[in-house]
Amino acid sequence: MNKRNMEDKLRVGVISSTHGIRGEVKVFPTTDSPNRFKKMKKVILNHGKEELELEIEGVKFFKKFAILKFKGIDHINDIEAYKGGELYVARENAQKLGKDEYFIADLLGVSVVDENGEKLGVLKDVIETGANDVYVVERENKKDLLIPAIKQCIRKVDVEAGEMEVHLMEGLLEE
Repeated sequence: MNKRNMEDKLRVGVISSTHGIRGEVKVFPTTDSPNRFKKMKKVILNHGKEELELEIEGVKFFKKFAILKFKGIDHINDIEAYKGGELYVARENAQKLGKDEYFIADLLGVSVVDENGEKLGVLKDVIETGANDVYVVERENKKDLLIPAIKQCIRKVDVEAGEMEVHLMEGLLEE
C-alpha cells in the first residue's frame, strides 16, 4: 500500500487585495465554508519568499470574500507586499471533518476506478459549484471526466490507499 504523504498544511484562501487603509485584506476563500475563518485563530501566510504565522484579529464577510484583520498589521503599507499570498492552516488546527468529507489536498492525485476496478484516471481538480463539488478526472488520451461528488456517483474513497471508486451514471462517459 502506498500511503501518500498527507500535507501538514491546508490552503484556506488567497489574499486578493488590500481592504481599506488599516491593514485589512480581502481573501478569496479556497475552503468550502468561508465561515471557517470565524473559528480560525492563526493562519500561515506563504507569499513565495517566506512563511509567516499570523494571528487573526477580526473577520468580516463581503460578497464571496472574507475580510481579515491580522494582529500587529495595522496599516495598508504593512500588508501591501503580501497580495497574492496564500493562506494555510496547520492540519491539526483545521476544522474536523464529518463523515464522507475530505480535504481537497488529500483527494488530488488519487486513482479513480469504476465498480469493476477498472482505472478511469487520476483526480486532478475539484470544482466547487455551490450545489455539489465536481471531481475532474484526468484520463490518458481522452477528455477529462467530470464526476459530481454525490453519493450516487462516489462509492468509496480510500485516501490512505489513494483510491476512489465511482459509479458512472448514464451520460457521464460520453466521448
